[in-house]
Amino acid sequence: MKTAFACAAAMAVLLTASAASAQETPEIAWNVGVTSDYVFRGYSQTGEDPAIFGGVDLTIGSFYAGAWASNVDFGDDTDAEFDIYGGYRTEVSGFAVDVGVVGYLYVSQPTGADYDYAEFKAAASRAFGPVTLGAAVYWSPDFFGADEATTYVEANAAFSPAAQWTVSGAVGHQSLDVNADYATWNAGVVYALSDIVAVDVRYHDTDVTGPLSDDRVIGTLKFLF
Repeated sequence: MKTAFACAAAMAVLLTASAASAQETPEIAWNVGVTSDYVFRGYSQTGEDPAIFGGVDLTIGSFYAGAWASNVDFGDDTDAEFDIYGGYRTEVSGFAVDVGVVGYLYVSQPTGADYDYAEFKAAASRAFGPVTLGAAVYWSPDFFGADEATTYVEANAAFSPAAQWTVSGAVGHQSLDVNADYATWNAGVVYALSDIVAVDVRYHDTDVTGPLSDDRVIGTLKFLF
Protein backbone atom coordinates (compact mmCIF):
# COMPACT_ATOMS: atom_id res chain seq x y z
CA MET A 1 0.00 0.00 0.00
CA LYS A 2 2.77 2.44 0.93
CA THR A 3 4.71 1.48 -2.22
CA ALA A 4 1.76 2.26 -4.47
CA PHE A 5 1.13 5.56 -2.71
CA ALA A 6 4.74 6.72 -3.05
CA CYS A 7 4.92 5.90 -6.75
CA ALA A 8 1.54 7.47 -7.48
CA ALA A 9 2.43 10.70 -5.67
CA ALA A 10 5.71 11.17 -7.52
CA MET A 11 4.10 10.29 -10.86
CA ALA A 12 1.36 12.87 -10.22
CA VAL A 13 4.05 15.54 -9.81
CA LEU A 14 5.66 14.56 -13.11
CA LEU A 15 2.33 14.58 -14.98
CA THR A 16 1.49 17.99 -13.52
CA ALA A 17 4.87 19.27 -14.63
CA SER A 18 4.31 18.04 -18.17
CA ALA A 19 0.88 19.67 -18.38
CA ALA A 20 1.80 22.96 -16.73
CA SER A 21 5.16 23.40 -18.47
CA ALA A 22 4.45 22.13 -21.97
CA GLN A 23 6.51 24.97 -23.49
CA GLU A 24 9.54 24.36 -21.27
CA THR A 25 12.55 22.35 -22.46
CA PRO A 26 13.13 19.32 -20.18
CA GLU A 27 16.56 19.07 -18.59
CA ILE A 28 18.02 15.71 -17.55
CA ALA A 29 20.95 15.21 -15.15
CA TRP A 30 22.61 11.95 -14.07
CA ASN A 31 24.77 11.10 -11.09
CA VAL A 32 26.74 8.05 -9.98
CA GLY A 33 29.11 7.58 -7.10
CA VAL A 34 30.68 5.47 -4.39
CA THR A 35 30.81 6.11 -0.65
CA SER A 36 32.63 4.42 2.23
CA ASP A 37 29.34 4.14 4.16
CA TYR A 38 25.78 5.10 3.18
CA VAL A 39 24.47 7.10 6.16
CA PHE A 40 20.90 8.41 6.33
CA ARG A 41 19.97 10.72 9.19
CA GLY A 42 22.89 9.48 11.24
CA TYR A 43 22.37 5.73 10.73
CA SER A 44 24.43 3.47 8.47
CA GLN A 45 22.21 1.81 5.86
CA THR A 46 24.92 -0.61 4.73
CA GLY A 47 26.15 -2.16 7.98
CA GLU A 48 29.09 0.30 7.89
CA ASP A 49 30.17 -1.08 4.51
CA PRO A 50 30.68 0.88 1.23
CA ALA A 51 27.86 1.65 -1.19
CA ILE A 52 27.51 2.31 -4.89
CA PHE A 53 24.70 4.67 -5.88
CA GLY A 54 23.24 6.45 -8.87
CA GLY A 55 20.31 8.59 -9.92
CA VAL A 56 18.60 10.65 -12.60
CA ASP A 57 16.77 13.99 -12.34
CA LEU A 58 14.28 15.52 -14.77
CA THR A 59 13.47 19.25 -14.54
CA ILE A 60 10.66 20.94 -16.47
CA GLY A 61 10.44 24.61 -15.56
CA SER A 62 9.90 24.78 -11.79
CA PHE A 63 8.82 21.13 -11.53
CA TYR A 64 11.21 18.22 -11.00
CA ALA A 65 11.10 14.45 -10.66
CA GLY A 66 13.77 11.82 -10.26
CA ALA A 67 14.90 8.42 -9.09
CA TRP A 68 17.89 7.24 -7.05
CA ALA A 69 19.18 3.82 -5.95
CA SER A 70 21.84 2.34 -3.66
CA ASN A 71 22.76 -1.00 -2.16
CA VAL A 72 21.76 -1.43 1.52
CA ASP A 73 22.32 -4.03 4.26
CA PHE A 74 19.87 -4.30 7.16
CA GLY A 75 21.10 -7.73 8.26
CA ASP A 76 18.29 -9.48 6.35
CA ASP A 77 17.52 -10.19 2.67
CA THR A 78 17.00 -6.52 1.77
CA ASP A 79 19.72 -5.61 -0.72
CA ALA A 80 18.78 -2.29 -2.37
CA GLU A 81 16.95 0.99 -1.83
CA PHE A 82 15.11 2.66 -4.69
CA ASP A 83 13.77 6.20 -4.24
CA ILE A 84 11.36 8.06 -6.49
CA TYR A 85 10.56 11.72 -5.91
CA GLY A 86 8.99 14.83 -7.37
CA GLY A 87 8.27 18.41 -6.42
CA TYR A 88 8.14 22.10 -7.22
CA ARG A 89 10.82 24.76 -6.70
CA THR A 90 10.21 28.50 -6.69
CA GLU A 91 11.38 31.75 -5.08
CA VAL A 92 9.37 33.70 -2.50
CA SER A 93 10.67 37.05 -1.18
CA GLY A 94 14.26 36.05 -1.80
CA PHE A 95 13.89 32.55 -0.36
CA ALA A 96 14.34 29.42 -2.47
CA VAL A 97 11.35 27.18 -1.68
CA ASP A 98 11.05 23.46 -2.43
CA VAL A 99 7.94 21.33 -1.78
CA GLY A 100 7.59 17.72 -2.83
CA VAL A 101 7.20 14.04 -1.99
CA VAL A 102 9.73 11.21 -1.70
CA GLY A 103 8.99 7.48 -1.87
CA TYR A 104 11.51 5.05 -0.34
CA LEU A 105 11.22 1.52 -1.72
CA TYR A 106 13.27 -1.52 -0.65
CA VAL A 107 14.15 -4.51 -2.80
CA SER A 108 13.88 -8.09 -1.43
CA GLN A 109 12.69 -6.97 2.00
CA PRO A 110 11.37 -9.80 4.24
CA THR A 111 7.64 -10.52 4.20
CA GLY A 112 5.86 -8.25 6.67
CA ALA A 113 8.88 -5.95 7.16
CA ASP A 114 6.86 -2.89 6.08
CA TYR A 115 9.98 -0.93 5.06
CA ASP A 116 8.52 1.08 2.13
CA TYR A 117 7.27 4.55 3.00
CA ALA A 118 6.70 8.07 1.66
CA GLU A 119 7.53 11.51 3.04
CA PHE A 120 6.20 14.96 2.18
CA LYS A 121 8.87 17.66 2.14
CA ALA A 122 8.91 21.45 2.57
CA ALA A 123 12.23 23.31 2.52
CA ALA A 124 13.43 26.90 2.27
CA SER A 125 16.85 28.52 2.01
CA ARG A 126 18.39 31.92 1.41
CA ALA A 127 21.84 32.97 0.22
CA PHE A 128 23.78 35.78 1.91
CA GLY A 129 26.82 36.19 -0.30
CA PRO A 130 28.90 32.98 -0.01
CA VAL A 131 26.71 31.69 2.87
CA THR A 132 23.43 29.83 2.41
CA LEU A 133 21.12 29.11 5.37
CA GLY A 134 18.21 26.71 5.15
CA ALA A 135 15.63 24.60 6.94
CA ALA A 136 13.50 21.61 5.98
CA VAL A 137 10.70 19.48 7.38
CA TYR A 138 9.73 15.96 6.28
CA TRP A 139 6.49 14.28 7.37
CA SER A 140 5.49 10.68 6.81
CA PRO A 141 2.03 9.23 7.53
CA ASP A 142 3.47 5.70 7.73
CA PHE A 143 7.24 5.55 8.30
CA PHE A 144 9.85 2.79 7.97
CA GLY A 145 9.13 -0.42 9.87
CA ALA A 146 7.00 -0.22 13.01
CA ASP A 147 6.79 3.58 13.16
CA GLU A 148 3.78 5.34 11.66
CA ALA A 149 3.32 9.15 11.62
CA THR A 150 6.76 10.77 11.98
CA THR A 151 8.44 14.14 11.46
CA TYR A 152 12.03 15.09 10.66
CA VAL A 153 13.16 18.72 10.96
CA GLU A 154 16.55 20.06 9.94
CA ALA A 155 18.54 23.30 9.93
CA ASN A 156 21.46 23.51 7.53
CA ALA A 157 24.16 25.90 6.34
CA ALA A 158 26.74 26.04 3.57
CA PHE A 159 29.72 28.30 2.93
CA SER A 160 31.50 28.54 -0.42
CA PRO A 161 34.75 30.49 0.04
CA ALA A 162 35.88 29.61 -3.50
CA ALA A 163 34.37 28.10 -6.64
CA GLN A 164 35.75 24.62 -5.93
CA TRP A 165 35.12 24.47 -2.20
CA THR A 166 31.93 24.18 -0.11
CA VAL A 167 31.83 23.70 3.65
CA SER A 168 28.43 22.57 4.93
CA GLY A 169 26.66 21.12 7.91
CA ALA A 170 23.23 20.24 9.28
CA VAL A 171 21.47 19.52 12.58
CA GLY A 172 18.29 17.46 12.57
CA HIS A 173 15.72 15.88 14.89
CA GLN A 174 13.78 12.73 14.04
CA SER A 175 10.48 12.33 15.91
CA LEU A 176 9.13 8.76 15.98
CA ASP A 177 5.91 7.31 17.38
CA VAL A 178 7.19 3.86 18.40
CA ASN A 179 10.98 4.06 18.62
CA ALA A 180 12.74 6.80 20.62
CA ASP A 181 13.22 10.25 19.10
CA TYR A 182 16.81 11.24 18.38
CA ALA A 183 19.04 14.08 17.13
CA THR A 184 21.62 13.87 14.35
CA TRP A 185 24.19 16.21 12.87
CA ASN A 186 26.87 16.28 10.20
CA ALA A 187 29.59 18.58 8.87
CA GLY A 188 31.94 18.26 5.94
CA VAL A 189 33.76 19.67 2.95
CA VAL A 190 33.03 19.20 -0.75
CA TYR A 191 35.82 19.78 -3.27
CA ALA A 192 35.05 19.89 -7.00
CA LEU A 193 37.87 18.16 -8.86
CA SER A 194 36.26 19.22 -12.15
CA ASP A 195 32.88 20.23 -13.56
CA ILE A 196 31.66 16.63 -13.20
CA VAL A 197 33.67 15.11 -10.34
CA ALA A 198 33.40 16.02 -6.64
CA VAL A 199 34.77 14.60 -3.38
CA ASP A 200 32.85 14.90 -0.09
CA VAL A 201 34.48 14.16 3.28
CA ARG A 202 31.90 14.32 6.09
CA TYR A 203 31.54 13.66 9.81
CA HIS A 204 28.23 12.16 11.04
CA ASP A 205 26.95 11.58 14.57
CA THR A 206 23.78 11.13 16.65
CA ASP A 207 22.80 11.15 20.32
CA VAL A 208 22.08 7.40 20.06
CA THR A 209 24.73 4.92 21.23
CA GLY A 210 25.01 1.98 18.86
CA PRO A 211 27.23 0.45 16.18
CA LEU A 212 25.19 1.90 13.31
CA SER A 213 24.61 5.36 14.82
CA ASP A 214 27.97 6.19 16.41
CA ASP A 215 30.16 8.99 15.06
CA ARG A 216 32.05 8.32 11.83
CA VAL A 217 33.89 10.05 8.99
CA ILE A 218 32.77 9.14 5.47
CA GLY A 219 34.32 9.77 2.08
CA THR A 220 32.22 10.01 -1.09
CA LEU A 221 33.24 10.33 -4.75
CA LYS A 222 30.47 11.56 -7.06
CA PHE A 223 30.20 12.02 -10.81
CA LEU A 224 27.63 14.42 -12.32
CA PHE A 225 26.53 14.34 -15.96
